[in-house]
Amino acid sequence: MKMINADVAIVGGGMVGLTLAASLAETDLRIVVIEGKKPVATLDDLPENRVSALSRASENMLRALDVWAGIVARRLASYQKMHVWEKDSFAQIDFDAQAFGQQNLGHIVENRVIQLALLDKVQQQSNVTILMPEQCQSMMQGERETWLQLASGGGVTTKLVVGADGARSWVREQAHFPLVQRDYGHHAVVATVRTEAPHRGVARQVFTPDGPLAFLPLSDPHLCSIVWSVPPEQASEYRDMASDGFERALTAAFDARLGRCEVAGPRASYPLTMRYAQNFASERIALIGDAAHTIHPLAGQGVNLGMLDAAALAQTLTQLSEKGKDVGAYASLRHFERWRKAEAMQMIAAMQGFRSLFDGQNPVKKLVRGVGMRAVNHLPGAKQPFMAKALGLEGELPDLAKPPARRVHFS
Repeated sequence: MKMINADVAIVGGGMVGLTLAASLAETDLRIVVIEGKKPVATLDDLPENRVSALSRASENMLRALDVWAGIVARRLASYQKMHVWEKDSFAQIDFDAQAFGQQNLGHIVENRVIQLALLDKVQQQSNVTILMPEQCQSMMQGERETWLQLASGGGVTTKLVVGADGARSWVREQAHFPLVQRDYGHHAVVATVRTEAPHRGVARQVFTPDGPLAFLPLSDPHLCSIVWSVPPEQASEYRDMASDGFERALTAAFDARLGRCEVAGPRASYPLTMRYAQNFASERIALIGDAAHTIHPLAGQGVNLGMLDAAALAQTLTQLSEKGKDVGAYASLRHFERWRKAEAMQMIAAMQGFRSLFDGQNPVKKLVRGVGMRAVNHLPGAKQPFMAKALGLEGELPDLAKPPARRVHFS
């Protein structure tokens, strides 16, 4: 039986886990990445349903890690404007990158594209061992290290285990971290659709009585990725109904802003749940990404929050390593835990606030929403806080996420 000795074992080789591994490239730390599924390297002509809206902070990180070029070489779409409105109301708000001195407001990228570009980078690192496909079977903790038993019969001994293994995290379960959960009462219907009119690089979102519907522009000017948040029974109906019926319902819900919508691939749906681990770290354990928290996709900030977790943990581990300290000691990880718990809770609260704001069809409440959104839309400077949040340039940012001019060395 082969035993691998490591300093950091990352369980989960998706976008967040690989971001952590890539962020530790310049350290002397020995890293193992354990991932149950190897991504298919070739892309189909039609973009996949699962996409992410990468913020400026995430772009800064991926550029600093020399990963951005791998994304550009595959497929991505920038968006220069954002239009948000409420159905059957005068409430609306617009954001334009030029008005904020930006080239764009972000990029829509398929999750697998991000993962593949990161994998290209991590595979070149001499300090990383990638076990893919591989799964953990058991975990046993000692005073100075943790042992991971692998499905292949091998094992890993490590100073720190990082759970980057998603919303149903195996690492979180093994660590017995309590989890706060709240069912949002909605499922997200996702699909790629072809629109009659070109999207022109505009991300659009309409708040309907059933829930928010987002059209995210893709690289093809007539293709959008949709995320439609509706009650569970309605999600099942939309997922399974005949294409022409779904297309009519979608076009009507979207006020036909891009003309007739045509489904260009398979539809899927998944439940929307808020999760918040009461611990993001303990002795020899740390959680990042969906293993630590999940939020409503309303503002598309879930993956960005996870990638910031990864950069923050990398910054912490780099500083500890340079000072010769134990990277797995909980006392050393407390600052990371406080830092990222505070950021995650702020984002969860913000999403809950948005949902509450647009919940209900009371005429008085709709009037207040309309007046408020139009005021923000027209008052000078009123949009700045929203833009800072959307670009991911607000709060205590890890060094990697800052614009190059503002970066400092870890040590």
